[in-house]
Amino acid sequence: MARSQKPPVRRGRAKGGSPHRVDVHVGMRLRQRRNELGLSQEALAEMIGLTFQQVQKYERGANRIGASRLWEVSEALKVEVGYFFEDREDGGGRSNSPGLAEAAAPTFNSDPLRRSDTVELVTAYHAIAKANLRRRIFEFARALAADINDGATC
Repeated sequence: MARSQKPPVRRGRAKGGSPHRVDVHVGMRLRQRRNELGLSQEALAEMIGLTFQQVQKYERGANRIGASRLWEVSEALKVEVGYFFEDREDGGGRSNSPGLAEAAAPTFNSDPLRRSDTVELVTAYHAIAKANLRRRIFEFARALAADINDGATC
């Protein structure tokens, strides 16, 4: 009697060569924390003994971060290792059932509050010392967005 064989569990890259969704999420959290601390990729790379290109690859999820390296990164960014796995859209649970369809991994830019240009804009906004000027800029941005969303042209 022939035994039925289970398909092998895929590790590493997903079908089609795209990064695994967990690697993308860990990279997104790495970038988020690095930006929160105001560190450049070069500065973080120097802190952990890598090139900035390697940090870029980690942040995109293109390269996996090994356990010891993740520990070094967490030390440099002053967070627990678990930080990198928080806020997963799928709840962070495991599924050992092969063949179940997985949702597409969100990209870093899928949440506008996590985009680097949003972080830069908010940082610049809060760097404005005069509260009344900050308020005027805020009101201008809100009015501009309303005009654009209502179909008005500038």
